[in-house]
Amino acid sequence: MNLVNLESVSHAYGPKPLLADVSLGVEAGERIGVVGRNGGGKTTLLSVLAAEVRPDSGRVTHTRGLRIGFLSQRDTLDPGAPVREIVLGGRAEHEWAGDQGVREILANLIGDLDLDAKAGDLSGGERRRTALAKLLIDDHDLIMLDEPTNHLDIEAIAWLAAHLAGRKSALVVVTHDRWFLDAVSTRTWEVVDGRVERYEGGYAAYVLAKAERARIAQAAEERRQNLMRKEIAWLRRGPPARTSKPKFRIEAAQALIANEPPARETVELMRFAAARLGKTVYDLDDVTMHAGGPGAGPLVLDDVTWQFGPGDRVGLVGVNGSGKSSVLRLLAGTVQPDSGRVVQGRTVRLAHLSQELDELDPTRRVLESVEEIRKYLQLGKREWTASQLLERLGFRGDAQWKVIGDLSGGERRRLQLLRLLMDDPNVLLLDEPTNDLDIETLNELEDLLDGWPGTLVLVSHDRYFLERVTDRCVALLGDGELSLLPGGVDEYLERRAAGTAVTARVASQSASAQSGAAETASAAPAAVGLSAKEERELRKELNRLERQLDKLGQQESKLHAAMAEAAGDYAELGTLDARLREVLTQKDTVESEWLEVADRLGE
Repeated sequence: MNLVNLESVSHAYGPKPLLADVSLGVEAGERIGVVGRNGGGKTTLLSVLAAEVRPDSGRVTHTRGLRIGFLSQRDTLDPGAPVREIVLGGRAEHEWAGDQGVREILANLIGDLDLDAKAGDLSGGERRRTALAKLLIDDHDLIMLDEPTNHLDIEAIAWLAAHLAGRKSALVVVTHDRWFLDAVSTRTWEVVDGRVERYEGGYAAYVLAKAERARIAQAAEERRQNLMRKEIAWLRRGPPARTSKPKFRIEAAQALIANEPPARETVELMRFAAARLGKTVYDLDDVTMHAGGPGAGPLVLDDVTWQFGPGDRVGLVGVNGSGKSSVLRLLAGTVQPDSGRVVQGRTVRLAHLSQELDELDPTRRVLESVEEIRKYLQLGKREWTASQLLERLGFRGDAQWKVIGDLSGGERRRLQLLRLLMDDPNVLLLDEPTNDLDIETLNELEDLLDGWPGTLVLVSHDRYFLERVTDRCVALLGDGELSLLPGGVDEYLERRAAGTAVTARVASQSASAQSGAAETASAAPAAVGLSAKEERELRKELNRLERQLDKLGQQESKLHAAMAEAAGDYAELGTLDARLREVLTQKDTVESEWLEVADRLGE
């Protein structure tokens, strides 16, 4: 049964048609992800489906009594209302506190907020999370969300995906978070040129199906061209030539990518990076740092020793407020550690994209602001002009001559990122670079970074982008360490979940102790099946393995640098390559041991 139907719907803003004769429906229980370029009509489609906007022509029908929950990008909260009233309405405390589902929503979205705080005193992100919590607590037949993952960290995004997948409500969601799309969607709609193209499955299935459609369209065009050439030949020669028709196979989706090379030529990029950077990029020696300056604010790093080598591509993860941006500022040299030292390589040419973008001259034009830095840039084996790179990041045609003062926030961010790349840095520090970028632009940015040789440290809540452009992840888990994550984001979420469970157990034991049950506290080690001595020994072993992994990583970086220096000596390259394979084998073995120990500790 369809909850909403659109029949021959058209809508335009000014001369640009965003929807043109669109007919579609949303079935009960269906979960649909909506993708498309910024400004292409995704938000308009949601607004029309929700009857928030009346289309220029066509018909929109809802089933009788349909309950719609709509999270728009506009903030409609009453600034004078407290969070408690906005989210919980008139529910009595005993009513909502006894509801596990409500408690879970509150804990995962607004657990850090004071329920008595006024909405007008909240930040934009806090107001957004408050609105989302209010929507999820209520019952709806159809939930419509416009960019729900904005202002959520990786952990909260994973929780939201699981929560939505477990609800019975139908769902229509607009988001640029591709991992989230895959996790929640059973169908994908692409809004393009006024049409809505429909695909079965989430983002991954959509990409494969779109590639197959493009291949079939190309095959059809080739067939048409062949038939035209054959017809012309017949007209010229008389009797039709006896030629066989070309044959095209419709292959399985996997066959589409069977012959594709890896996204990055890692060894070649490492060689280029080593040639540009030398052996040292950043060495952290016994660094201690607080987020608010020496001794002020939360502890971010506690006596940490770490090395970022040439060609490293590192993703830095952690909850909001854990100090990720502080670590980038430490590497950029804009803040100093409480103690210890940060050694920066002499050849480092740094570009730092922070969340607080530098102001651009609002009177300059887009292309001029890029060309004033550099007109050409070598990426990989190809040279690009400033205009070509602007086009790849969404500035097409006349958009390159727009005045910067007329750009949106997302366009300004894209322009600032390209200006940084045009300066030809060999170290990139990127803090949430995907904010306000659509999926097509993200694909282009990923492709640009694939050919960029240098050291990259990335902070992003976009899990897909993080895993796509980095080779390893490290985490700030609140213990003052930079923890290596061989298992990537999945391991981070597991360790966070395990840490939350341990914290809950400790809190429960503390409460019991205060009420007189002192024996509960002594039972803590048994809760995880380990004695205190066994746990201490395992943690010592875990630390030993992490130090060994760090040393092997340093050896790997040095061997890559040596291979770059010996590029013309094939005998030396063979020797170095054999040593590199040995180091990589040792690294795999140590990582396996690390995972076993971490598994025993429940981390």
